[in-house]
Amino acid sequence: MKPLNVAVLGIGNVGTGLIETYRLNKVKVDGQTNQPFNFKYILVNSIDKLRTIDLKDSILTTDFQDIIKDDSIDVVIELIGGLHPAFDYMKRALEAGKHVITANKAAIATYGPELRQIASDNKVLLRYEASVCGGIPLLNTLSENLLSNDFEELVGILNGTTNYILTRMTEEGLEFDEALKLAQEAGFAEADPSSDIEGDDAAYKLCILSHIAFGLNVDPKDIPKHGITKVSKEDIEYAQELGYKIKLLAAAHKKENTVDLRVNPALIKDTHPLASVNHEFNALFLKGNALGELMLYGKGAGAMPTGSSVLSDLIAISKKTPSMIEQKTTIALENRSLLKYYIRLEVIDEPGVLGKVATLLGEHGISLDSVVQRARGNKVAPLVFLTHEIDKKTLDGAIKSVEAYDKIVEIASLMSVEN
Repeated sequence: MKPLNVAVLGIGNVGTGLIETYRLNKVKVDGQTNQPFNFKYILVNSIDKLRTIDLKDSILTTDFQDIIKDDSIDVVIELIGGLHPAFDYMKRALEAGKHVITANKAAIATYGPELRQIASDNKVLLRYEASVCGGIPLLNTLSENLLSNDFEELVGILNGTTNYILTRMTEEGLEFDEALKLAQEAGFAEADPSSDIEGDDAAYKLCILSHIAFGLNVDPKDIPKHGITKVSKEDIEYAQELGYKIKLLAAAHKKENTVDLRVNPALIKDTHPLASVNHEFNALFLKGNALGELMLYGKGAGAMPTGSSVLSDLIAISKKTPSMIEQKTTIALENRSLLKYYIRLEVIDEPGVLGKVATLLGEHGISLDSVVQRARGNKVAPLVFLTHEIDKKTLDGAIKSVEAYDKIVEIASLMSVEN
């Protein structure tokens, strides 16, 4: 049978993982597809660069035009990352009638609607399983295996770097900067880790998941987002004392015809399945109206796991499997969830301060679930509160009143509590 001709854009970790996974499992894969894959081009910056994988020089090119003008190319796999030129290459490939596979979460979150429309107009497939949590088959599971469900809740640990950092802080009593340094030394954090630790990476992935699960086309900028840079060793200790762990969560909660999306460090009960997801592992906790609760768990990154997901999309294209199913929706994005909150204050250590703060919160309709007060033996002491469920607008008004109280040194930490 005629082979499926493939062009790969970029041969970094994921591209290497893709080629190695195919070589490792070639007999099984070819047996499933009855159509061997011919990697005809690999786009690189430099042909002479030393690589960890054995490639023929004849398939390397530095010119995208070689690929786009070759009518024999069936599939273009974009593994460059970033927005440009990755988006431009994918757009041109789709317009040229070539199927496209990508692991690019930023491009799909930002330009997904446009790329999906171009693919539809040109009757080709756009697949991006590897764009969310590498080796965990989340998107195909949501769009195909669980299609019979109406999803009520998605809560995930979608970024391995931040989960590794928070795990080291929890297990070893480290401060954020110390744990970040260890993550960089272990290769789990980049030299510039801002996309991970500020929550951008998780927000991109939440955009993609919310499209698959709810049909929403969301701009990543519209998702309320906070990273983990202000999470302290002290916050983790208080959370443990109260029976919680702190995780960077990407959450979607559907209520009637609206969905609340957010990415933020949050307290989660230590009995919740997500609380046991540690180090570089990722997980997505689902709640469907038919299946009930389900959690998908595994390594969210790495050359071989992510390369395996890209290869699964290539197999699907060879079998002419449709792209991830698009659903029509009347659901709107609206962030009005009622949540519990963790508040840590640094206050002047004087009698009556706790009562005054509780009164200020009560004046805004906020009742308290738990209170922790510790004396440090100096002029400033911490006060920790867990509230009952409230909306964010009410909380913001209460915080302004508390900040105006002259015995408050600072609002040291403010996090949601995932139910």
